[in-house]
Amino acid sequence: MRNSTKILIAVSGVLFILLGIFCIARPGAALFSMAWLLGLVTLISGIAELIAVLNAQRFIPNSGTRVLSAIFQIIVGCIFLSHKLLLTISLPVIFAIWVLVEGVIIAVKAFDYKQVDFKFWWCILILGVLGAVLGFLGLRNLDVAGKSLSLLVGFGVIVEGISFLVTLGGINRFEKRVKEFKETINSIR
Repeated sequence: MRNSTKILIAVSGVLFILLGIFCIARPGAALFSMAWLLGLVTLISGIAELIAVLNAQRFIPNSGTRVLSAIFQIIVGCIFLSHKLLLTISLPVIFAIWVLVEGVIIAVKAFDYKQVDFKFWWCILILGVLGAVLGFLGLRNLDVAGKSLSLLVGFGVIVEGISFLVTLGGINRFEKRVKEFKETINSIR
């Protein structure tokens, strides 16, 4: 995978973490402005993930779920950017579903990293389960106030950002295994 793609993934992870911190620190201001900010970050993240998956598709098992996740992020980002008032009203449902779906996808990806002996695959699994639980809790409490929603979203987005950064380690592990495999094949010839 190209270094520029890895940089995009890292930037997406850091942006998610910063956005989560903003949501937690400024819940009142975050609720209305969240639509634009989350739309932008989600759109950038979706594009970065789609580029990363397409560049490494032949190395990553089950890359279809990652493509689906990236496309979902791009669509959600575009919706957030174009319908701020509607989004503010329906924000609890949309984000709870998004965090739940992303959490499940992250948990599934963890087992791909386990297959290539990535030592911290369990961190990805825990983060995925945590994200899914946060999403589920958000769906169960749709009448939550803006402050609580901002906290829930903030923690969920931080989990997503951390998972991007941890995933970079897994990508490096995949690349190392592919390189070792190629060297083994070349030495046999």
